[in-house]
Amino acid sequence: MTTYEALNERTVVVYLREQLPEFFDANAPLIAREIGDGNLNQVFIVRNERDPQQALVLKQALPFLRVAGESWPLTRERVRFESQALLLYNKIVLGLAPEVYLYDAEMSVLVMEYLGSHEVMRKPLVSRARFPQFADHISTFLAEVLFKTSDLYLSGLEKKTLQAQFINPHLCKIQEDFVYTNPYMSSPENQWNPEIDAEVREVRSNSTLKFAIAEMKASYMTQTQALIHSDLHTGSIMVNETDTRVIDPEFSFFGPMGYDLGALFANLVLNYVSHFAHTKDEQTRQDYQRYLLNLIRDIWLQFAQKFEALWVANNTGELVPSAYWLYPDGDAAFASYRNKYLENLLQDAAGHGACEMLRRMMGIVTVWDISSISDLSQRAVVERYAIRIGSRWVMEHKSLTSVDDLINIVEEETRNRH
Repeated sequence: MTTYEALNERTVVVYLREQLPEFFDANAPLIAREIGDGNLNQVFIVRNERDPQQALVLKQALPFLRVAGESWPLTRERVRFESQALLLYNKIVLGLAPEVYLYDAEMSVLVMEYLGSHEVMRKPLVSRARFPQFADHISTFLAEVLFKTSDLYLSGLEKKTLQAQFINPHLCKIQEDFVYTNPYMSSPENQWNPEIDAEVREVRSNSTLKFAIAEMKASYMTQTQALIHSDLHTGSIMVNETDTRVIDPEFSFFGPMGYDLGALFANLVLNYVSHFAHTKDEQTRQDYQRYLLNLIRDIWLQFAQKFEALWVANNTGELVPSAYWLYPDGDAAFASYRNKYLENLLQDAAGHGACEMLRRMMGIVTVWDISSISDLSQRAVVERYAIRIGSRWVMEHKSLTSVDDLINIVEEETRNRH
């Protein structure tokens, strides 16, 4: 195939026979299944019917936003950004992202490792699954990728050359609109539970809140700290008890580090509040919610420790080179600078995470943790919690100094309130 065409469950087999003839046995009976449930692309699992573990995943970009339909055109180049990011992840943190087998620019196709022993993290969290290695794995991923694509590690030339490969305006525009703008005003694609009409109106008319959200949008649009995934939620992570893989980095670009941390924290909080509906037994619910809050704490503390250790050992970038601190009090000053830098990252994480929480309550796309609550009145209780937590995170983010400040807000806003 030399020109673009949308693949289907029949033609994807023909395509793979042509493009990766050595992956499957020549006579292997191949079957394909389209499993895409995301908002942008179609995704196929193609496997050997005689040996189901011999399989791969093919992802193809459609020329429109899938969740909105053909009336919303969208560049297919997003597969390039995803392929570039996955290849870079595997160079920086081998084993924490799927292996890439093929990138076909003309067909907007990415072929990668099949993670048959993993599952997308979101639904198991609703079932109260626990992943004992997750905090270690995801904090390593975040620390390594964010540090090693930043001005703390790279020279200015290296960083800006890499940054030029990730100018991703079309998908940035989607996040700018759908995370930071449209949910907080009248926009035709917005949707929400009618039982929270009053809360939606209140958010849209709260000047202090909207001022804070606008500041976070400005951060997203103008800060170029590091290569960020820019959609790092529990639907973009595949896990089992011993392994973690980050997937779907098609939104990746050079942006604020706090965005990735915040998006992950926000989705763990959304899962936390969803259990007020999903888990009826109070003790069971409280135990699992405590696990989720401890998970947020562990991720941040491990991230901060690993990020700072990388910085101390590899202060090779041009932001604050080692020679900058060569004076009698320089070591102490450098330590204070690192501490302030990490505190700013935590504050940014709270602000960006808040916008992620709020937009999921009143924008174009919710999260399955909450949309799966069929009783709208029960769902409204959960959504009100999320709105209150998100509102406080963003309005108070500049005064937060520890991860426990974020956690305390979650606990305060869900204690004996409906």
